[in-house]
Amino acid sequence: MTRRRPGQVRDAIVQVLEGSPRGAAVGDVCDQVSQLIGEAVPPSSVRSYLRLNTPELFARTDRGQYVLAGLDSDSPAAKVIAPAAVAEHRFGRSLLVQSDCIEWLAQQPRNSIHAVVTDPPYGLVEYTETEQRKLRAGRGGVWRIPPSFDGAKRSPLPRFTVLKATDLDALDRFFHDWARALLDVLVPGANVVVASNPLLSHRVANALARAGLERRGELVRLVMTMRGGDRPKHAHVEFDGVSVMPRSMWEPWLLFRRPLEGRAQDNLRRWGTGGFRRIGADKPFGDVIASSPTRASERKLANHPSLKPQAFLRQVVRGVLPLGLGVVLDPFAGSGSTLAAAEAVGYDSIGIERDPDYFKLAMVAIPRLAALPVLADQAR
Repeated sequence: MTRRRPGQVRDAIVQVLEGSPRGAAVGDVCDQVSQLIGEAVPPSSVRSYLRLNTPELFARTDRGQYVLAGLDSDSPAAKVIAPAAVAEHRFGRSLLVQSDCIEWLAQQPRNSIHAVVTDPPYGLVEYTETEQRKLRAGRGGVWRIPPSFDGAKRSPLPRFTVLKATDLDALDRFFHDWARALLDVLVPGANVVVASNPLLSHRVANALARAGLERRGELVRLVMTMRGGDRPKHAHVEFDGVSVMPRSMWEPWLLFRRPLEGRAQDNLRRWGTGGFRRIGADKPFGDVIASSPTRASERKLANHPSLKPQAFLRQVVRGVLPLGLGVVLDPFAGSGSTLAAAEAVGYDSIGIERDPDYFKLAMVAIPRLAALPVLADQAR
C-alpha cells in the first residue's frame, strides 16, 4: 500500500465538505475522500475524525450528516486546511510519531505490531483541544484541580461523572473504530493492554470485544488515588459518616489480544506472541501489581496529567512480549512514558501522539524517564 502523507485524510475531508455547503452523509464523504486520495480509505478513519472533531471543526446536522463548522478566518475549520507540521523523533530503539493514531494505523503493514501498552484518554472529552486549553490555563473545565494538601500540590483529575450520554456514545464508537483499525496491524496473539477507569472500563471493554479483540481479563494496579471517599457535597456536616463513592485503591488495565493462530505453542513459534513473559523461572507474570502514585521526581521530568510511574510500566511492558522480541506500540503516547519503559527493558517501540505540545514534551521526556533508576522494591 502506498504510504500516505500525515494529515492527508483530514485535508481530504475538509475539501469534500468545502464543496458541500449543505453537508454530506458519512458514506458520501468516505467515497469522495477515497477518490481524492486515489486509494480506499477505511470508513472508520473518516468517521472517527468527524466524531472527534465535532463541534470544534464540524457540525452534525442530521444522523450521519456533517457540514463544516465555518470557514471564516478565526474558525477552527479554517485553521486545519493547511497540512499540520507532522514530525518523527527517534531515540535509541523508540520511534515517536506526531499523528492521529487511527490515520497512522490505516497506513501500516499487516502483522507488524507485537503488543500494545497504552493509557488512552479514558473519556475522550478530557483531551479535546478545548479542555486541554482550560487545563493548561489552570481553569479546570472537565478537569478537577484539587487544592493543595499539607503544602503539596496535587495533580489534576478528570471528572468522568460529568460525561453526557452523547459523550459515552462517542467513547463507545471511538474505541470500537480504534480496535478495528488496530486488528490488522497486530500479529496473531499480540497482547493489548489498555489503562482504564472503574467508571468507564466496562464500556471500553465492550467496544474492544465487539471489534474482534479477545478479552483475557484485567491487570489490577494497586494504587491509592485521590478519587472517591468524599462526603456529600454541601452536606458534609449533616452526613459526616457517609462517603458518596469508595476511595479508589486500584486501577483497571484491560487485557485483550488478537486471537491466536492455532495453539499457543504454534503461535509462539511463528509470531513470538501468545502469552506473557515470566518474571522468573518460579514466578509467572501476575495480574495484580502493587504500585505507588507517580513520584514528584518523575513528574518533573514529564509534566503530563496522566503520567504513570516507570516502576509499574516497566513491569507491564516487559511482560507483554513473551519471548522478549517484537515491537511494542503506544497509540496514545502522551509524554512517552511507555516508550521510555520499553527503552529501559530493551524493546523496540513506537508511540503515536497527535497533540503537538505533548509530542514536544515526549521528545525530551523519553530519554530522561528511560534513564531513571528504579529500585527493586518499586518494581515488584
